[in-house]
Amino acid sequence: MGVIIGPRVIDAGTSLLSVLISPVPVAAGYPSPAQDYFDGRIDLNEHLIKDITSTYVVRVSGDSMEGAGISDGDELIVNRALEPRDGCVVVAVLDGELTVKRLRVTPSGVILQADNPRYPDIRVPALSDLVIWGVATRCLHHV
Repeated sequence: MGVIIGPRVIDAGTSLLSVLISPVPVAAGYPSPAQDYFDGRIDLNEHLIKDITSTYVVRVSGDSMEGAGISDGDELIVNRALEPRDGCVVVAVLDGELTVKRLRVTPSGVILQADNPRYPDIRVPALSDLVIWGVATRCLHHV
């Protein structure tokens, strides 16, 4: 159902990962002879995280967001400081239950939409307790 398991805090000043970077793009067709060396390191914090004080990593459980490229066991980088907007993938708390869904704001109300046709939309009743916990900015997907 897209439930979140255990958000992890990313401490300020902590490096998630520093890895070697290739100076040329990697071809998906024929290989290039220039791709056999690497040119320095890249700090993934700079590319994946805009606000370290408001950013968390959460692990996804379930397949309700497969259409968005988010699979069971993937980890989402979630920024709690971002303004949730229509169409964003969000971590929401609805009546005390955590879920990952696409936020839809319509004239008739708020909908939490799965990106898997096997799951129905969740229309948020007016008297429900809905909190948008954060906006997903990246998905770390196993290949």
